[in-house]
Amino acid sequence: MRRAIDRGFVAAQWERACAFTRWLMRQVELVLEQYGKYGRLMRLHRPVGIWLLLWPSLWALWIASDGVPDPKIFTVFVLGTIVMRSAGCIINDFADRNIDPHVRRTADRPLATGEVAPGEALILFAGLMLIALGLVLTLNRLTVLLALAGAVVAIVYPFTKRWLSAPQFVLGIAFSWGVPMAYAAALGTVPRIGWLLFVATIVWVLIYDTEYAMVDREDDLRIGVNSTAVLLGDMDRTAIAGLQALFLVTLVLVGRNAELGAWYYGGVGVALALSFYQQFLMRNREPEGCFRAFSNNAWLGGFVFVGIVLDYVFRGATQTG
Repeated sequence: MRRAIDRGFVAAQWERACAFTRWLMRQVELVLEQYGKYGRLMRLHRPVGIWLLLWPSLWALWIASDGVPDPKIFTVFVLGTIVMRSAGCIINDFADRNIDPHVRRTADRPLATGEVAPGEALILFAGLMLIALGLVLTLNRLTVLLALAGAVVAIVYPFTKRWLSAPQFVLGIAFSWGVPMAYAAALGTVPRIGWLLFVATIVWVLIYDTEYAMVDREDDLRIGVNSTAVLLGDMDRTAIAGLQALFLVTLVLVGRNAELGAWYYGGVGVALALSFYQQFLMRNREPEGCFRAFSNNAWLGGFVFVGIVLDYVFRGATQTG
């Protein structure tokens, strides 16, 4: 009799434990669903944009610091890039919330599907901007002023698609703004080479965002959204090739001004090879190939950065020896 009671007690406790486990797993699932949609709104699941925004800032920071950046400045720029890219994605999707449902590539975005309300998105955007402000306030006055100007450009960009034939120019300024900021943070001023690298980065943004726009060109034509891909039409690949040549030449000029050596030019050489590869990927103008060409720029920027770092590393080793 007692054994039967004990078995019944154990079974009841086991059932309670199983029920609690099911309840706990459901709560975890709800939390992931709730906060996962915010992660997707910030595009944290697609980090290519973070790399594209980060690389030029690191190029500039390493050159401005002669290969030895201040750890605090480095940390602020890395964290600030992640935060600002996330905020930029939110304000972009807020501006496009009535457009994205009609574009195949963007139809599943949280604002487009209604998973996230516009008010929620704006609150999250404001929170991220406050975090970015807190980060940049640890740097000098010129960097803070440049950051405020850059924030205005980043907020304005998503709305330029309605009235500007080539909104990628505005995006180019927004995504390149980390270059003068890096020089300002490291040196307290922005020298001529800083603005030269700024121009090079604008050209690079025009390249990869035109490739990106080629993915959506049919949908953009149908709903009346402007882009350089729409503006250029059949001249898109030719224009991109010209911009790629201009970008690479400008990088060479940056290298000459910064007195960089073989390792840097090796990185630029890889960038040249990847530019040819991107043209190959876009040869039929198929959306998948154009998107792969766009994504390839994260590698291109990374190889240029590796070239800069190795140039300073081996230069320092030579001087020490």
